[in-house]
Amino acid sequence: MPIRSIVIERARRAHQAAGSLKNTEGGVRSEALHRAAELLHRRESKIMRANAIDLEGAQEKGLSAALLDRLTVHEQRLEEMAQGLREVAEFPDPLGAVIESWERPNGLRIERVRVPLGVIGIIYESRPNVTVDAAGLCLKAGNACVLRGGSEALHTNLILAEVMQEACLKTGLPDGCVEIIPITEREAVYELAKLDQYLNLIVPRGGEALIRAVCEVATVPVIKHHKGLTQIYVDRVCDVEMAVRIVHNAKVQRPGVCNAVETLVVHRENEAALRAIIEDLRAAGVELRGCEVTRSIVPDLRPAEQVDWDTEYLDLILSIRTVDSFEAAVQHIARHSSGLSEAIITSEGAAGERFLREVDSACVYVNASTRFTDGGQFGLGAEIGVSTDKIHARGPMGVRELTSYKYVIRGTGQVRP
Repeated sequence: MPIRSIVIERARRAHQAAGSLKNTEGGVRSEALHRAAELLHRRESKIMRANAIDLEGAQEKGLSAALLDRLTVHEQRLEEMAQGLREVAEFPDPLGAVIESWERPNGLRIERVRVPLGVIGIIYESRPNVTVDAAGLCLKAGNACVLRGGSEALHTNLILAEVMQEACLKTGLPDGCVEIIPITEREAVYELAKLDQYLNLIVPRGGEALIRAVCEVATVPVIKHHKGLTQIYVDRVCDVEMAVRIVHNAKVQRPGVCNAVETLVVHRENEAALRAIIEDLRAAGVELRGCEVTRSIVPDLRPAEQVDWDTEYLDLILSIRTVDSFEAAVQHIARHSSGLSEAIITSEGAAGERFLREVDSACVYVNASTRFTDGGQFGLGAEIGVSTDKIHARGPMGVRELTSYKYVIRGTGQVRP
């Protein structure tokens, strides 16, 4: 069957399911998520076998250690997927929730009420957990979904989608709530992005090239999960031990994810913090690249080139820029930020508050690791992505961000004069 025909059929099935799904009881949708969490453990051996096939293929292609880590499913990550589903299941049902209400002088009662978006297409790379997280969040919010994962995780994604589909059917949700496109060719992405007669939203998660390509062809509205060019600024005064701990966590704990720090900006007066951070990261095996000022302090660093300030490494590599002022740090961040996450490490409360005001990213931190930019860490249970847009949704997208609203008006016979 031609690629276009397969994509249309999956999208059509999801569209048909969405019409019934929006009218289901919240308890039934939550039960489907609990059932899926159970099935993840029952199908553990099958999931692990599929993931082993994907990992073998990825290793043959020469993927980096960081990307292999993103691809890997082990017992702990499987439990994290299941726990995310259980947490989302326990959230209040968003559908029908009254956002606000008021009464007009003529007696009309007006409410703004949450409703599903409809059908959401999710295009993603590398991380199989997105299959479960995205499907779970969509179902909780009353949306059907069409998933298209990356070729490197195809076997794992197909099994995980099968688990979600089985859970839906066993709890009486309509067939087609969770659809997955089993095609690795990029043509499938382009076809999906143009099906505005079936889809209400596309969320692309992946590299900059993928997101740009989707936006160029899409007739469906797109919310972008842009690259995570995350930056941390170490202010002129700070707790050096804290700075070392935060930067280490943000770079080393899991370097292949979007909320890992890629650029460190350090105030020139805080040489103690700069040296301590460099010593710690070197011991952890991080490749460090420095600007001219940084290298005048620590001469044996590799020189940073202009391209480094705009590079998302997703690896144990970090670029360091030393600046003369707070203002210079904020200017550097604004010039190179992808709008996802930035942080300041400082002992001065006023500097921290100013940073929160002036840095325009989805998530802005004072004295905390940027690795917390995550739906689960924010108490959202999971996330469908981290939006770097400003319209409709921004930052980690949980259940509420997957709803729209409608106005409900109750009258007693009023007519407009």
